[in-house]
Amino acid sequence: MWGVDHVAKVLVRRLLDYDHGLEEAVHALLEPLLPAAGLRSARVLVKPNLLAPAGPERAVVTHPAVVRAVCQWIVDASDGSAHVLVGDSPAVWPFRTVVRRSGLEDALKGLPVQVREFKDSVQVSAEPPFHSLELAREAVESDVVVNLPKWKTHSQMLLTLAVKNLFGCVVGVRKPQWHMRAGVGADWFARLLVGICRTVRPSVHLLDGILALEGDGPGLGGTARPVGYLLASPSADALDYVVCRMLGLDATQLPTLRAALSLGFEPSTVQVEGNMEAVEEFRLPQTGTVLFGPPKFHHLQRRHLLRRPEPEAARCQLCGKCWKICPAGAIRESQPAPVFDYDQCIRCFCCVEVCPFGALTPREPPLGRLLSLLTRRAW
Repeated sequence: MWGVDHVAKVLVRRLLDYDHGLEEAVHALLEPLLPAAGLRSARVLVKPNLLAPAGPERAVVTHPAVVRAVCQWIVDASDGSAHVLVGDSPAVWPFRTVVRRSGLEDALKGLPVQVREFKDSVQVSAEPPFHSLELAREAVESDVVVNLPKWKTHSQMLLTLAVKNLFGCVVGVRKPQWHMRAGVGADWFARLLVGICRTVRPSVHLLDGILALEGDGPGLGGTARPVGYLLASPSADALDYVVCRMLGLDATQLPTLRAALSLGFEPSTVQVEGNMEAVEEFRLPQTGTVLFGPPKFHHLQRRHLLRRPEPEAARCQLCGKCWKICPAGAIRESQPAPVFDYDQCIRCFCCVEVCPFGALTPREPPLGRLLSLLTRRAW
């Protein structure tokens, strides 16, 4: 719970690449936030972002060099007594494929750590309105959780940072189920994400922003963009807030921060240590129009106003990942590209997220683009 006397530190380090000074930077960030005494003989979960089998140059996954540096520091700080597990639960791709193609398998060779996919869930109590959540056993039963998010855009949630990364603690097929319950609105889903974060309670969050992802993230539709920062904090809300400040965003523009504010997060308590400069012209995804007015008109808005995933036939390989992940069953196989039922589509953009060929792009329909243009001109 946030109070007026609570101070949430966010440590910021400038680092232009992964080849020079990474280990020293990770040491400087973790040492003041993660006491060595709490690591000795502890079960430590390291939770990177392992969304898809993409090389680190694509900025889709937490860079394997960052994961290795963090694991190495934990091993050294615990005098080798910590039981370190690197884990995640990709929504579609086979875990071992992601680990291999992302470079993580090679990066962790020689370290006394396990790498394992989340498979078992346990039910835990959570804050209202959810009351209970089914989360990965490893996330619930570990003594220490170290969250390693990637600085990326997100077509539904604007950005995926510290809070959003913990959605990976929801095991496999349960992810689309939560998206379906959330529906079109981002606020309910944001409240869920904050609830997961507060239930898992990581000891520290370390954000890989050396190479970030802009544009239509968080998958292969985004574009890698050098940003040159590592950030760490015991508070996911505070870390995400600082990134928003660097991007020139108001806290209320990020749905997860909006939810955190409603639950008592106080930006005035955030204390930044380190040099923090503005990140200029970082390309964010368009968030589109939300539903409004009487419910009987919502189906027309879905079809003609709401931003939606659209396939590019030239890139599509008909691999089937989009229609397999769709929680609403709104995608069906067809030639030369899948067909979408936009009345059923809930705009979770899971399909965009998992497409291995970048063949799906969030776009506003023509009437939606016209409305957005008129709105901008009016302002």
